[in-house]
Amino acid sequence: MAAVAEGASIAAPAFAPRERPPAFHVLAKPTGAICNLDCAYCFFLAKERLYPGSTFRMADDVLEAYIGQLIAGHTSDHITIAWQGGEPTLMGLDFFRRAMAVAERHRRPGMRFEHTIQTNGTLLTDEWCAFLKEHGFLVGISIDGPAELHDRYRYDKGGKPSFEKVMRGLRLLQRHGVDYNVLTTVNSANAEHPLEVYRFLRDEVGTDWMQFIPVVERINADGRALLQEGDTVSERSVGAEQFGRFLTAIFDEWVRRDVGKIFVQTFEAAARSWLGMSPRMCVFDATCGLGPALEHNGDLYTCDHFVEPKHRLGNIKDTPIIELVASEQMRRFGQDKRDTLPRSCRECPVLFACNGECPKNRFIATPDGEPGLNYLCAGYKHFFTHIDRPLQLIAGLLRRGRPAAEVMEILAHEEAAFAHALAKAGRNDPCPCGSGRKLKHCHGAPPDQPSAPPARGLSVS
Repeated sequence: MAAVAEGASIAAPAFAPRERPPAFHVLAKPTGAICNLDCAYCFFLAKERLYPGSTFRMADDVLEAYIGQLIAGHTSDHITIAWQGGEPTLMGLDFFRRAMAVAERHRRPGMRFEHTIQTNGTLLTDEWCAFLKEHGFLVGISIDGPAELHDRYRYDKGGKPSFEKVMRGLRLLQRHGVDYNVLTTVNSANAEHPLEVYRFLRDEVGTDWMQFIPVVERINADGRALLQEGDTVSERSVGAEQFGRFLTAIFDEWVRRDVGKIFVQTFEAAARSWLGMSPRMCVFDATCGLGPALEHNGDLYTCDHFVEPKHRLGNIKDTPIIELVASEQMRRFGQDKRDTLPRSCRECPVLFACNGECPKNRFIATPDGEPGLNYLCAGYKHFFTHIDRPLQLIAGLLRRGRPAAEVMEILAHEEAAFAHALAKAGRNDPCPCGSGRKLKHCHGAPPDQPSAPPARGLSVS
């Protein structure tokens, strides 16, 4: 599963487009930036300023163009029709019923649709959930942890908390058997409580698929957060090291008890990278360029995070989606992710897993002053270094046709053996972790001496 994360119109490009991709993913925003919530960290609410005076409702001619062109532009038989916002459920059920009819009218023999929608869940009803179930929607629902953490930044236009309404919508999805996953934004508040967030989602929400999205809110020169500009972030933004610790704490619990039962998008992507495969998570792909965002009026932008004038590709009422996706502007945008990496990134041992992460976060300088380093670099470097050995074990299991879940038994045996060796060692003996230091200066050091390296574990094959 995957969650569901301006200016004058232009004519078709005069240059020859790049080779057209067999498949691509458009994130359609039928209400633009309009939402019934007023989440403090939401980067998209400010996009309302790009369309002064707009009704922010996708008209039927744009709906027809979007779905018709999306289908016509695919040579593959699997097509994702994705909706996001703002809050897309503000369009009402009749709009989405029309969308289903348009899709069926354009369906080719053998074609399979995957319908997805990302929602805050507060407007869901039994009628909505019956519709979503009938059409096989995958629903992404946003929740930031238990009430005290969720409500810190996710409130309505009147400043009232949203947790109870979100949970009511979530329980309706579960009651109707709708496929769903949970998207959690990691901010400066909930990042300090990784296990509380993870265990809440696992044990109380009852989800088996989670996405953790870091909040990095760049402050523009005018003090706003409208564009991906500026080298400072808001107080709501997660810190780099803080985000690394958040992921690491959750991974350590997951890899010891939940492999094969709970799926965390970042961990799944990492496992694929350790296997030498595509991570299938855009922020970790080597290049971008196949995930444009469609505004309510038909304007197509290079990416959901770059809905701003200089990244506008055109309008689908003037130029077919496939031509815009295959345009030179989109090609350059996608390739720049790889081609503009600083030297320190290109030489980094975890580049294969990170690939510089999302271009929107590349606004700090490397230690030697080169621009373009990712704001979250320190956190990702810590995380990917920390998970190396468990993921090598998982990759080895999968290559031998064994279940990844067997890593839990391997780690349990290693840790039991290490604990036994630790208990037998004298204070002046070499530490059984293999550091070469005496036990008393390593894993036998008092708790107030943070000099001991982490246990490497004893190999069990």
